[in-house]
Amino acid sequence: MPVLASHRKPRTRVRSTTPAVGFTTAALASVTLLSTQSATAAPTEPKPSVEEVQKKVDDLYRQAGSATQQYNKAKTASAQQRSRVDSLLEAAAKRADKLNETRRELGHYAAAQYRGGAIAPTATFFLADDPQAYFDQDQLMARMTAQQQKAVGDFRTQQNEAAAKRVEATKSLETLTESQATLRSSKQQVQNKLAEARTLLSKLTAEEKARLAELERKKEAEAERKAEELARQQAAAAKAKAEADRAAEEEEASAGEADSGTGTGSGTGSDSGYASKADKVLSFARAQIGKPYVWGATGPSSYDCSGLTQAAWKAAGVDLPRTTWDQVKVGTRVATADLQPGDLVFFYDDISHVGIYKGDGMMIHAPKPGANVREESIYYMPIYGSVRPA
Repeated sequence: MPVLASHRKPRTRVRSTTPAVGFTTAALASVTLLSTQSATAAPTEPKPSVEEVQKKVDDLYRQAGSATQQYNKAKTASAQQRSRVDSLLEAAAKRADKLNETRRELGHYAAAQYRGGAIAPTATFFLADDPQAYFDQDQLMARMTAQQQKAVGDFRTQQNEAAAKRVEATKSLETLTESQATLRSSKQQVQNKLAEARTLLSKLTAEEKARLAELERKKEAEAERKAEELARQQAAAAKAKAEADRAAEEEEASAGEADSGTGTGSGTGSDSGYASKADKVLSFARAQIGKPYVWGATGPSSYDCSGLTQAAWKAAGVDLPRTTWDQVKVGTRVATADLQPGDLVFFYDDISHVGIYKGDGMMIHAPKPGANVREESIYYMPIYGSVRPA
């Protein structure tokens, strides 16, 4: 029987596409993930402009100046408190010596009573570490001589005074510890502000640094222009005053008044007294030009702003406080238009800087870290106010 031909179609091998589909899916997932990460990533903070850097650095220097004044205040308080603590400890030691001396005297009385066969409770009283515990025993006190009773009374007084001095010294030491903590905190704050300013400046390119220098030159030129305007105004005011004084003198002379010079003489004497002191102040300040600003320094090789003003007026025989915050309270307040050489000019709302007015709208001051004592327009910084110290 013939074999029948098979009508089945031959199987066709079909290559699987599963791997390709898997790779495509993974690729799409990766793209999606990257897209999501890009969308959620924080935007890069734009680099500050040179003008913004200038403003930020100036503000950091101002904050460092304010922290410097806090440091100066804490340093002064710490030194004063240390002196007080030393005095109290010395006083406490003297009280202890007197107490021991009186204790020895009481011991002599007790020993004498013991040798004389006096009753034991009396000797116990004199030799006790705390004789005060026996003070209310009237019967025992009656057996003492007047001299012995005085010695006991002195002992009790000295014991109380010694205890009071120890308490006072302990409290003073606690205050000293607080002052020293403030001193350390202020010092760290100054260092942090200056470090932040240096970091900002270090990130500038050469071109940006040149741009910053140009901005500084423009700022200085504008400040000098304002100083020149003030100088013209002051010169005009001085000329008008001189003419008015001369006219007054001529009028008095024509009226035949014998004491025509008395009125102006008093004012001139006062003005000349201040001018004499101001000459010494400015002479000292000029001699410091070129020395570096160092925060917390009071000379002679370096200064901060209030350290310079304090030292300059010291040369004229006037003692000023250490900080700008205290110096601004000394003497008489004067308007900018009425400034005279030697006056102190304070800057910023927080009164963190001070300079010595030299005339013509200019001052001598210790500016900031990295700069030296120099002459500069008082309009370089915003003026808070001015005082005439003497």
